Amino acid sequence: MKVVLENLTKKFPPRNKKSGSDVIAVNNFNFEFPDGKLIGLLGPSGCGKSTALNLISGLQKPTSGKIYFGDDEVTTLEPEKRGVGLVFQNYALYPHLTVRQNIIFPLQNFKGKDKLTKAEMNERALEIAKLVQIDMLMDRKPSELSGGQQQRVAIARALVKMPRVLLLDEPLSNLDARLRLQTREEIKRIQQKTGITTVFVTHDQEEAMSISDLIVVMRDGVVQQIGKPQEVYDDPKNLFVAKFLGTPPINVFDGCVKGQKLYIGEEFIMEAPGVGDADVYVGIRPEGFVLDEGGVLSCALDRVEVMGRDISVVASHKNAHATVRAIVSSDSNVNITAATVKFSVKPSKIDIYDKETEERIAIGVKNG
Repeated sequence: MKVVLENLTKKFPPRNKKSGSDVIAVNNFNFEFPDGKLIGLLGPSGCGKSTALNLISGLQKPTSGKIYFGDDEVTTLEPEKRGVGLVFQNYALYPHLTVRQNIIFPLQNFKGKDKLTKAEMNERALEIAKLVQIDMLMDRKPSELSGGQQQRVAIARALVKMPRVLLLDEPLSNLDARLRLQTREEIKRIQQKTGITTVFVTHDQEEAMSISDLIVVMRDGVVQQIGKPQEVYDDPKNLFVAKFLGTPPINVFDGCVKGQKLYIGEEFIMEAPGVGDADVYVGIRPEGFVLDEGGVLSCALDRVEVMGRDISVVASHKNAHATVRAIVSSDSNVNITAATVKFSVKPSKIDIYDKETEERIAIGVKNG
């Protein structure tokens, strides 16, 4: 089931009605969520991603714009009539009901031709429980389950009514790091097996990039960029997207272009064909640095952090906006007693941005 948003906007009234202006949570959102795909809505707190999810579900009504499920407009349709499954951050399980009863609960509201017998409800609940691998826990109550198990129950409850669209609102936020990794893999497996169009809201860019077919990056209610995770990471449209995606984050320097050559401070970094003279922001991904005694960029060495398969070289530079982090192979020989460290830089891992608009400036043809 594809989901289409047309000029979707949601405004909230100001807290100060006399002098304040409306708060625009979602601003002119246009997008088609492809049928059978997992789409990540990604952005910092307050960017409008959860509001967008609530608009799709029907929990909130848009100020303007339209929502379609397939060819059917559902903009004003009540939530229970849209055929959506919702999974919340806090699980929202009924504590006095068993796992089986929690999963069956949505089926008890089916009426008319959709109404199921008790045997049919139990059969469907067991089928979904097996899919999310909790069929051995059916007689337990939520208090007897781990956080990850409770989240699986919440997903099963959303799936049991065979929704047209599955909506997940920060579903992993309450889990520890190892369980988050395991559960996000499970979500991807379940989505691929069911083929249900799924919208996954998160502020965690690693989560979104690891399981999403497409990601939608939002800021202040406005869509910044839409694309496949790796494509958005490699070719961000602006500095916000570049800084939001990536762990450790992209390193940002003040630089300039003179005579189609890119400089950071006095150091010539690379050719910049087709770019006019201007002061720019220079973004270099942590994996874009190569330790090189004859390298083009000199930094003051602060420390070296060993991370197992990689080494993080932590340094500083007078033109950097923050501490510089370079990720290099654990085989690299770093002189930890040296005052400075020099890097070559991979051209494919460098982008430059307009200082006024923060939009990315194309540099000839990227290579390397």
